[in-house]
Amino acid sequence: MSQANISFKQLVYELVGQIPEGRVMTYGDIAALCGQAAASRIVGGLAHFGPTDLPWHRVVNRFGGLAAGYYGGKNGHQKALEDEGITVEDLKVVDFENRRWTPINH
Repeated sequence: MSQANISFKQLVYELVGQIPEGRVMTYGDIAALCGQAAASRIVGGLAHFGPTDLPWHRVVNRFGGLAAGYYGGKNGHQKALEDEGITVEDLKVVDFENRRWTPINH
């Protein structure tokens, strides 16, 4: 399906669903890859209210920081990431740039 035929929201959901275990993306990365580079806050809103079966815990801020709006707050976000083997210190992903994921064929 081409990007022109599906909504921004659906593109975000599809991309978030592809983030591999042990990797993260930023709200801005997702917005840009879905065609709206300035829509990181919209991605955050979708994360907060979107389908709960998607791996939203793999989405962090542009500095690798955790989301206060995540279920359970930043501590809940940290636990979800650590459950996948991602180390978090001072509420930021350790080795963030190496954990950051970009899909190859997007």
